[in-house]
Amino acid sequence: MDIPVIELAHPMPGFPADERFALVRLDDTGVLHGFRSLDSDDLQFVVVPPAPFFPDYAPEIADEVADELGISSDSADEVLVLLVVRAGATLADTTVNLRAPLVVNPATRRASQVILDDAELPLAAPLVA
Repeated sequence: MDIPVIELAHPMPGFPADERFALVRLDDTGVLHGFRSLDSDDLQFVVVPPAPFFPDYAPEIADEVADELGISSDSADEVLVLLVVRAGATLADTTVNLRAPLVVNPATRRASQVILDDAELPLAAPLVA
């Protein structure tokens, strides 16, 4: 799942100068990835696919986001959804943001952190129950 260069449609909140990222594998299982800035030497987010942790997670993204990332109904199955991890002192304290997933279109290599309208989705869901 290593994608060479991903261009963000909009910078992530708090990181206005970072628009180009690389997705790099951090573990042998292929679950943990680093979303590493190519614009700042020391900026990296740890991200995970939702399926191993939240199998029922199915975010609905707005049509304008889909258009911006070049996602059509034909290519929707190929979209990569990643959750940003906030590392805690222990695995039990580690959370992910279900309200603002990172949505990547591997075909166009464009991505955006999408703020979902669903108020039920937590900003800090425990990664492991």
